[in-house]
Amino acid sequence: MDVDLVVPMKHPRDGKSRLRGAVEADRHPGLVLALAADTLAAVTSSGHVRRVLLVAADPAAVAELAELGVEIVAEPPEKTLNAAFRHGAELLRRDDPHSVVGALQADLPALRAGDLAAALAEAKDRRAFVADRQGTGTTLLLSAPGQPLDPHFGPGSARKHAASGATPLHGEIPTLRSDVDTPEDLAHVRALGVGKHTAARLGEPCATPR
Repeated sequence: MDVDLVVPMKHPRDGKSRLRGAVEADRHPGLVLALAADTLAAVTSSGHVRRVLLVAADPAAVAELAELGVEIVAEPPEKTLNAAFRHGAELLRRDDPHSVVGALQADLPALRAGDLAAALAEAKDRRAFVADRQGTGTTLLLSAPGQPLDPHFGPGSARKHAASGATPLHGEIPTLRSDVDTPEDLAHVRALGVGKHTAARLGEPCATPR
């Protein structure tokens, strides 16, 4: 199954507020950009991803991410995460009304393309979602072909997506479940092995095969 992905992103200086303190304050925006860069590098390397649309609060602030093969558009007037996902999905569907659209978080720096491929295979054209490693949040939501994405991101999103009829995916896909919101999450992905952008920001060797 092939997919077009929507990835939202705040201005790097405003993103990942609960991660503040993991690095020096002046290095925080660079770390936020690096988390996104490794996420995007993984998805664009997948043969199952056709397009990636980055919906950004400030496109100029994340312009360097276009080098990874993603398209960047401005977020809609409604400044919420779910509005950004709906906006991106609408833009993608204008070009292909029958496509599978996915909503992906921008903070998966240990992501392997193989885990994403496994999730797509398990979904089998169903509206489905991947819960985070704590089981409460959502890292990926997939629409059925041509059907609404219907995102319900935010606190308790895994429960909300299940209640909305989305199928939870249960595969062994640890790097797709490992988003980074806190210093503890950052330690977890470092143990998994982060991509080269995050590794460079943290001053450690890259251990993630891409």
